[in-house]
Amino acid sequence: MSRDEIADKVKNILIDLFELSEDELDDDASIYEELGLDSLDSVDLIVALEKEFDFKVVRNIDEEKIRSMRLLRDVYAFIEEKLS
Repeated sequence: MSRDEIADKVKNILIDLFELSEDELDDDASIYEELGLDSLDSVDLIVALEKEFDFKVVRNIDEEKIRSMRLLRDVYAFIEEKLS
């Protein structure tokens, strides 16, 4: 799956789940500051990503990576890593 395909799917999740507009979803958008997600929203996002991309988050391996995600492009990179 290409990065563009991943980005499109992630953006669709954000639009559906958090009622964000596509205009807000720049690859360099800050997940917390610009998009307004909080820690509970990030849990919902991870669950949606697991379902959409058919992977499981392994707490002791992925937790630090998830906490370090700040921009949408970080989310794409995480998914690419999980799918590889």
